Amino acid sequence: MEKKRPENKQPVQLDIDDDGLHRFLMAGDTIFGAVLNGSRMINQMRRNHELGILETLALGHAYLGACLMSAGLKGKDHLGLQVDCSGPIRGLAVEANATGDVRGFLKNVPIPVDKPLEDFNLAPFFGAGFLSVTRTLADAKHPFTGKVMMAHGTLAKDLAHYYLTSEQIPTSFSLSIKFDGDGNVAAAGGLFLQAMPNADGAVVRQVEDRVVALPSIGSFLAHGTAPQEMVLSHMGDYSPRFIDQRKVGFFCHCNRDQIRNVLTLLPIGELRDIQAKGPFPVEIRCHHCNTRYPFYREHIDRIVAAR
Repeated sequence: MEKKRPENKQPVQLDIDDDGLHRFLMAGDTIFGAVLNGSRMINQMRRNHELGILETLALGHAYLGACLMSAGLKGKDHLGLQVDCSGPIRGLAVEANATGDVRGFLKNVPIPVDKPLEDFNLAPFFGAGFLSVTRTLADAKHPFTGKVMMAHGTLAKDLAHYYLTSEQIPTSFSLSIKFDGDGNVAAAGGLFLQAMPNADGAVVRQVEDRVVALPSIGSFLAHGTAPQEMVLSHMGDYSPRFIDQRKVGFFCHCNRDQIRNVLTLLPIGELRDIQAKGPFPVEIRCHHCNTRYPFYREHIDRIVAAR
C-alpha cells in the first residue's frame, strides 16, 4: 500500500491527539462503550481515494462505524461492513480488524449531485438498500453475516438498527466528521454504546436519549478535547471506567506480489493479448486503498513465459 501525501508534500497538521480507540464500561459495568478519534485516518482515506466533501462524509462515516464495531474483536478477528443501495452512492465496503487497521471504498466516485447541497443529509444519496455485517472470528469455522434493510439512510442510525434487528442488542452510534471553512477535515470521531445482557432497560433508554442529544464529536475533537474527556463530561453520571485503548489507522495489506498473482490467474489468451497490444504500463488498482501498481512489458513477458 502507498499512503499518499498532501499535495504540498507536507503532513497534515492537526491540533489534536493521535488517533485511538478507547474502550470503557459504565452504568455499573452493564454498558460497554468505545470512543474514537479517527481524524488522521479519515484524512489519509480522503487523500488516497481522492475524495470530495460528500464522498469523504459517506465513506468516512463507514470507516468510523466499522472501527467502532471492531472494539469487540480480538486476535486475528476482522469484520466487513457493506452497503448496497439504489441511490447515487450505489454502495460501499469497509473492513476493520482487531489491530485497528481500516480500509474500504465507495462504489461510485464521484457521487453525482443534481443541485447544490443544502445540508449533509446523506439519506437521499443512499436511497433504498441493504446493510450487511460479516464477522470472521479466528475460532469460528465460518464467517457470520447479518443483513438488514436500511431504515434511515443515516449510517449511525442504520448500524444501531442492525444490532437491534439482527442481534437483538440495544446499541447507539454517533459518527462525526468536522470540516473547516475550506472544506478540509478538521477532526473526525465517533461513539459506540452497547447494552450488556444485565443492563437495566430504563438506563439503556436514558443513555440512548443522551447520545441523540450529544453535540458533534468532531467539534469536540477539533477544539482539542480528548475523546475520554468528552465521555467523562457527558456520561459522567454513569461512572465510565476506561479499560484499554488501541491505535487505529487507514491501512491496507495489499502489495505488488499479491497484485501480480492476480495477473497470473488471467487466461493465457488474455495475457498474450496484453503482451501484444498493451497499452503499457498495465495499471492495476487496489479498490480498498486506491494504490496503483504498474506492470511494464517486461513484467508481462515474464508472466507469460512462466505459464
